[in-house]
Amino acid sequence: MSPMDLAPLCGRYLSFQEREEIAIWKAQDVGVREIARRLGRHPSTISRELRRNAATRGGRLDYRASVAQWKADLVAQRPKPAKLAVNERLRQYVQERLSGQIHGPQGAVLGPEAGPWKGRNKPRRGDRRWATAWSPEQIANRLKADFPDDESMRISHEAIYQALYVQARGALKRELVACLRTGRALRAPRARSKRKAWAHVTPEVMISERPAEADDRAVPGHWEGDLVIGLERSAIGTLVERTTRFTMLVHLPRQEGFGVIPRTKNGPPLAGYGAQTMKNALAATIGALPEQLRRSLTWDRGKELSAHAQFTIETGIPVFFADPHSPWQRGTNENTNGLLRQYFPKGTDLSRWSADDIAAVAAALNARPRKTLGWKTPAEALDDHLLSLQQAGVASTG
Repeated sequence: MSPMDLAPLCGRYLSFQEREEIAIWKAQDVGVREIARRLGRHPSTISRELRRNAATRGGRLDYRASVAQWKADLVAQRPKPAKLAVNERLRQYVQERLSGQIHGPQGAVLGPEAGPWKGRNKPRRGDRRWATAWSPEQIANRLKADFPDDESMRISHEAIYQALYVQARGALKRELVACLRTGRALRAPRARSKRKAWAHVTPEVMISERPAEADDRAVPGHWEGDLVIGLERSAIGTLVERTTRFTMLVHLPRQEGFGVIPRTKNGPPLAGYGAQTMKNALAATIGALPEQLRRSLTWDRGKELSAHAQFTIETGIPVFFADPHSPWQRGTNENTNGLLRQYFPKGTDLSRWSADDIAAVAAALNARPRKTLGWKTPAEALDDHLLSLQQAGVASTG
């Protein structure tokens, strides 16, 4: 056994004298909380010490101060090799979830041609390569589900961030930061956008009138929607189910005559998201769902849904609008729109993507594990709900 350092590194760490006291009190069957009180330490510190640094020879967990100090000194040695640098299988798993390609129904790689990474933030109003783009937190927690019995396949989200951003721990390629949703070369806080109110929102369709069951997310079928706007008035509609976070994208192609007929005030909306066009596209998308999944739709205050009354008559889905400057009332949709900006950056022409292209992006989002779903994917959560509905129907008819 190598020589031990009996002096504590700082007050944060247990000293050898404290470990001797713990060993004596443990032999006297003193409880963890009482030991913590006597030492002036938190109970979790004592519990963790007894669990991590106990002697294991002989098959029993016997706590001895000398062995505990030796184990603590061994673990505290620096520098330690980065986990991603020494575990090839783990590194491959992380890289695939960060930068995996998006494929269409026929297996072809989709997305724009993106230039090489230049060590800067994501391109301003320019294309980015489409990728699976799981967040480090999603990767770290999904590992526990994919490898429940393999302790070597474990890593914290902070370790992944450090591997990307800290050069000394760069087990991952630096250019993989471009696959993160923010695409920033340095970690920084995000700004928030603001919304404008429009006159078509009447008191009876305000979010305060929405059924109470939509607020607690207990009953699936309540949706949030908005537009993702691109260059030259191009747009893609987004629909997100509040309970399962399942996402559907609405294809909004430009109308015939766009770019040819001069723009005139109060002229025909040819960009693809005029009131009638938007109503029809939404009805076609959400109307294909089972009736149990069509309970309500909460929209931003944009005038593209000014035909909401007709939409409700045709589909039976009531529409509600958020309060002015209150994006948090549609937080699920706002978060999803932020994720989509990785595939559809601001300042790019969104009309060039076909319905199959945006369906592939929606499928990629629905295949990402979510923390709020217990690291299930939205697709898995929706399948579970549909299965429960089917089983309930069978039970009621039986």
